[in-house]
Amino acid sequence: MKALQETMRWFGPSDVVSLSDIRQTGATGVVTALHEIPNGEIWPTKAILERKQLIKEAGLSWSVVESIPVHEDIKLRRGNYKVYIENYIQSIINLAASGIEVICYNFMPVLDWTRTDLNYELPDGGSALRFELRKLAAFDRYILKRPAASEDYPAEILKLAEAYYQKLDLSGQEDLASTVLAGLPGAEEAYSLKDFQSALDAYCEINADQLRENLRLFLESIIPVAEAHRIKMAIHPDDPPFPILGLPRVVSTSNDIASILAHPKSDYNGITFCTGSFGVRKDNDLPGMVERFKDSIHFIHLRSTKADGEGNFYEANHLQGDVPMFEVMKRLMKINSARSATIPMRPDHGHRLLDDLGKQSNPGYSAIGRLKGLAELRGLMHAIGHQD
Repeated sequence: MKALQETMRWFGPSDVVSLSDIRQTGATGVVTALHEIPNGEIWPTKAILERKQLIKEAGLSWSVVESIPVHEDIKLRRGNYKVYIENYIQSIINLAASGIEVICYNFMPVLDWTRTDLNYELPDGGSALRFELRKLAAFDRYILKRPAASEDYPAEILKLAEAYYQKLDLSGQEDLASTVLAGLPGAEEAYSLKDFQSALDAYCEINADQLRENLRLFLESIIPVAEAHRIKMAIHPDDPPFPILGLPRVVSTSNDIASILAHPKSDYNGITFCTGSFGVRKDNDLPGMVERFKDSIHFIHLRSTKADGEGNFYEANHLQGDVPMFEVMKRLMKINSARSATIPMRPDHGHRLLDDLGKQSNPGYSAIGRLKGLAELRGLMHAIGHQD
């Protein structure tokens, strides 16, 4: 069976992981974005082509845009949302004219992927990203002091949150707040506590049904343009895939995806299949989801998480954790073999290991941990491809 295209995420010229580093991993493609352009503004063709040329000169190809952030006004369908949709459409057109074929994006309110620990120590001495519900509840209730926080957690979690918070000194409180509020790579924005509460307040009257409708209306505006210009849109699932901080989530389950793909129905309305995000939920059958959505998978994130069933999880090794990576990979490669164009994938969220333990890098995106993950996934693809 045909292997997937190996890519690596790159955060642009300021990334401590260089294009040269990425090429040495064996990856052939780069997943990146024009992170310097503020949310809602048009990506100029000149800037796109300059970035594409920089990647080409390094011996790599720009495989996927990850991502054009969706402005909060679009998600809320308020304020200047019409202007921001038109700007988004023009960015799609400019990217397509520059030879880009896939755009990954998400529709998570306010924050992108959220964690409570950026350096969770592993038994082998490395570190990983971790999400712990009691810590989020402690931040929510005692640091942010969101009015409805006590209503959104089970009683036992609130007790654990209180006990945890009481042990935090001022430095610990600041560390927890900065971790949650950092936005993290891909979110493009960070918030003060006051700004963050204001952003949450904007969603007070937006429930899951309304957010789902706003997503549908957004897609009805952009998918015909994507189809006309032959550029595939690939929505990324929520991370974590359940409501947090009073915010709704609408891209978390198999049924969520089915609803998104049905309206509007188009080969260019597709998904980023993220095994880590989907894999946190036990009700998501990942191999079954690959089969169900096989015609709509335009991009793939491969990582594995280890959850305890109580809302807590951490980033496991790529071939361990709760994701049945062998079965998922076998099905993905089968789909890929039936297509003329190779599906791009990237290893997602590597551990901080070896020399990277002493370096500053984007959380989850150090070089060595992702190199390890890519090597493991490459070996898995090689073994599957040579089965009798």
